[in-house]
This record gives sequence, C-alpha cells and structure tokens, in this order.
Amino acid sequence: MRPYFSEEFGNASSIHSFGQHARGAVEQARISVAELLGARPAEVTFSSGGTESNNHAIFGAVAAASGGAKHVITSAIEHSAVLDVCKALENRGIAITFLPVDHEGLVNPEDVRQAIRPETVLITIMLANNELGTLEPIAEIGKIAAHAGVTLHTDAVQAAGKVPIEVTELGVHLLSISAHKFYGPKGVGALYVRKGTRIEPLMYGGHSERDHRPGTEDVAAIAGMACAADMAALSMKEESKRLSALRDRLESGLLARIPFARVNGSLAHRTPNTTNITLPFVEGESMVIALDLKGIACSTGAACSSGAMEPSHVLTAIGLSPEDARATLRLSLGHQTTGEEIDFALHTIRAVIDRLRQMSPTYKKPINA
Repeated sequence: MRPYFSEEFGNASSIHSFGQHARGAVEQARISVAELLGARPAEVTFSSGGTESNNHAIFGAVAAASGGAKHVITSAIEHSAVLDVCKALENRGIAITFLPVDHEGLVNPEDVRQAIRPETVLITIMLANNELGTLEPIAEIGKIAAHAGVTLHTDAVQAAGKVPIEVTELGVHLLSISAHKFYGPKGVGALYVRKGTRIEPLMYGGHSERDHRPGTEDVAAIAGMACAADMAALSMKEESKRLSALRDRLESGLLARIPFARVNGSLAHRTPNTTNITLPFVEGESMVIALDLKGIACSTGAACSSGAMEPSHVLTAIGLSPEDARATLRLSLGHQTTGEEIDFALHTIRAVIDRLRQMSPTYKKPINA
C-alpha cells in the first residue's frame, strides 16, 4: 500500500506549511472583507452565503438574549432568508412584528421606535431591497436601536459592493453579505459581528471562525471573495455612476415608449443597478418568457423566486394590486452592461409589450400613443 505522505503528495512538513499558507490566506481575506464594510477583521465571520449569515444573525441573537418572552421587529419586504427565519421563530413562540412600508418601499424609523417593547431583543431590517433597490434608513434605525439597547441586524446582501458601507455609521451590530452579489464565487459569504455582540452559533463541533462557525473554511472560495471585495472597493464609485446613468436611461426610455408604464421604489434612495417597472395589461410570466427568447434576462420578482405563481410580497406591500404585481419586471444591470444593450432592451421590451397587449382583452391603446 502506498504511504499517505509519499513524495508525489509531499511530506508531513510540506502539508503543515500548506496549512499555514491557507490560514494566512483566510486571514488576509478577512482584512479585505472588513475593509469593504468599514469593520475590523476580527469582526468578520465567513459563511456559506447570505442565507446562512441571516439565519445565524437572527437565530443566534435571539438565542443569546436573556429573558423569557422575546420580541423581534422586521419589515414586510424582507428577503425570504429573513422572513422565513422570523416565521420559524414565531412558530416557536417568539413574538414578531412585521412593519409596513410606504409606496416607495421605505420603512418609517418612527414605526420602528413605536414597535419596540421591553422584551424586544432584535431588529432586523434590510439595507437594500432585492426587488426595488430601495435603500432603507438603517443609520436612523441604528440610533433608535442604540437608544433602546436593542441588537440591530441588517441584510446587506444587495448593497455590498454597490454602495459604500460603514458599519459604525449604520450603527448595526450584525450585517450579512454574500460574495456572488459583487462578482465573487457562489457559496461563500460573511457575517459582521460587532465586538461585544452576544450571538450563539448555529452549529457546534469545532473552534473555527472564533467559535462562531465550526467546520473547515473553503479557502479557495474565501480567497475569491476577498479578490471580489478588493475590486469592488476600487471600482465602486465610478461603476455606480455608470450604472446609475444606464439605469436612468433604461427607465426613461421605457416610460416614454410604453403607455401606462411606471417605476416602483424610491427614486432618491436606491442602489444603482436595479429597476422595477410595472407594465400593465400584460401577464408577467408571458413577458419573462418572451424576453428570455429574445436574450433578455429578467424576472417578475426576486430572481431566486422566479417561477413562483404568487405575486411578489414586496410589490403587494408597497400597494400594487396582484394584477399589477404580476405585470412588473425586475431588471438588473452589471459590469458587462453596455449602452448598446440598453438600446436593444428598449427596442425589444417595447416590441414584446406591444405584441402581448394586442392579445389582451383589457387593454385599450391611448389615442395619442
């Protein structure tokens, strides 16, 4: 039988050296991710992505909180990786308050203040909505949470790498990100845990990640995340300007070309890459299929919910009817998006909508259209 440490695979000394290099790569990556968030490296815990980070933050903070009765505050438009966790806690007897949002998808900080109870242990409000791009007033909510002595978590998966993040300015104790949202590998993310914040681990079985997450780190994925974080930090300012201009051109072009079209979400406070636009009198899935055949990737709601029959909970929460929610497109721009592609999208989307509306029994073309 061949020895385990043969010349072909190296000897015990070289294996130990490799382990040291791997550990060094992980710690260097921790520095890169921390710099993207304005945090300290020791406050970054690597995970398998945004979903795990959200689960760890919410379950972990609630479990670590003292007292019998516990209460959590969230919003009605959170990603399912937050909403489903809160619903699971609710099934376990934890009181949950789901705050409404206005027609732009914004949480009112005063609603947060009014919802806090003596037994409130956690507030979890996303930084950027994944369907609308709306940026929530987390810094204001952070001041409210600090005054009340309540732990604050934000799901920043859609914001990291697209808008500047400074955890101290936001006033958050916990913040979740996912590498693939800023061009890193899939299957890796991170959870920011402010020093001194009490949080229980989701799993047990080792002392990795400062006892926050057991198990061997995926060094290659973590290194890829660090590279993406470095690139995002360098290009964010200029890329944000470029994408905002392209997004605005896309929106204004669609509004000018397609009668009754309207943009959803906040026009003043949003990420630069996302637009959400309602195109009444057509059916969303028909739009998505027709546009996909023409080479345009889009969705009627969250990308991870494509194929769902129910209207988007985000769009109904901002006041859209089920019919209008189903007639809404979510379009995202990225590094590879060009002006020529915006022109192509404008021409193609209008042609598809015109054709679908011609088949709609409820659509009446405006006289001046």
